[in-house]
Amino acid sequence: MRLHDLGYEKIKDAVVQMYEECNVHCTPINGFEIATHLGVSVCAYSALSSAQRTAAMKLSEDGFHVLKNGRYVIYYNDECSSGRINNTILHELGHIRLGHVQESELAEAEAKFFAKFALAPPVLIHKLGLQSCYKVMERFEISYEAARIAWDYYTLWQSRHGVYTEQEMKTCRLFGFAV
Repeated sequence: MRLHDLGYEKIKDAVVQMYEECNVHCTPINGFEIATHLGVSVCAYSALSSAQRTAAMKLSEDGFHVLKNGRYVIYYNDECSSGRINNTILHELGHIRLGHVQESELAEAEAKFFAKFALAPPVLIHKLGLQSCYKVMERFEISYEAARIAWDYYTLWQSRHGVYTEQEMKTCRLFGFAV
């Protein structure tokens, strides 16, 4: 599902606001650290009872979040690769930060974009001078698939790039780059 351009901008702003709030200023972006800073608990599927683990896997093979006693908890499948787990944590943080209260195609598309953008923002790929999806994969410690998606998004961003947006300038400053 393709989001409206304003939807993308709203999500980018939410990511940069999260970076600011959590004092994120270096790569790789760590979903666990961000969740902890935001007061969101994380729980591995392996910490669940056998019956709970089975139920969790039926709900999602990657992860999900719940609001429990007024606090969010993200459950994640710790049998996945570390890059996949980090993506899952950021995806679920996307649902939380964007205020999603029910599942929908739109909510899922927004959370996917939130995680993709949060893991490897195009302006950082540019400022770091990364020249391939392999370099993106190494620098941001993400899977090849995530790096390829980030690289494709970066090349699209680069082809349309003009003047930095306000959130791109904020991102540069947070990560110590001149604008």
